[in-house]
Amino acid sequence: KIVDLHKSSSSLGAISKCLKAPQYINKYKHHETTIPSYRSGRRCVLSPRDGRTLVQKVQINPRTTEKELVKMLEETGTKVSTSTVNRVLYRHILKGLSARKKPLLQIRHKKARLRFATAHGYKDRTFWRNVLWSDETNIELFGHNDHCYVWRNKGEACNPKNTIPTMKHLGGSIMLWGCFAAGGTGALHKIDGILRMEIDVDILKQHLKTSVRK
Repeated sequence: KIVDLHKSSSSLGAISKCLKAPQYINKYKHHETTIPSYRSGRRCVLSPRDGRTLVQKVQINPRTTEKELVKMLEETGTKVSTSTVNRVLYRHILKGLSARKKPLLQIRHKKARLRFATAHGYKDRTFWRNVLWSDETNIELFGHNDHCYVWRNKGEACNPKNTIPTMKHLGGSIMLWGCFAAGGTGALHKIDGILRMEIDVDILKQHLKTSVRK
């Protein structure tokens, strides 16, 4: 409305009196637009070099906490909050997420898994429909459910430095045997005592064929 009145040769005082608004026409005279101009906002406390240092630090050790990063910057004379550290890392697509718990694999375990994947990677769905997977697992009844946050990029959840190694152990837990196939789940059996080869064979005799039929 201000611009239309200005184009009709109305004075600034008349426009202000008519619309009961301040005189905003100067901006239109200089820029020929009423769209708000870009404002950069408050200058970032951290320099680009500081940002690169933070990214390098969490890439070397993803378990570095925000407070540790703040303390590291304070030692160089830069005082910032944890929110500022978060924003800088978010701009580099690094988010604080819970570390996944993965079995502790030795080199021989990794090589065996790679051989299996290489040997079976080409097989189609028809083959896998005839496969029954079985395994034992130990479930802790009174274990610690501690969370550990790591800074990582998307797709790096299973990187060894972003995971928490776990090992199976007894005490305050129950051990279960279970199986599944493409068609669904099979039997679930509670194991009493230590799992030995004889017990494992007995479990397969009792539950394997019934699970296949199911």
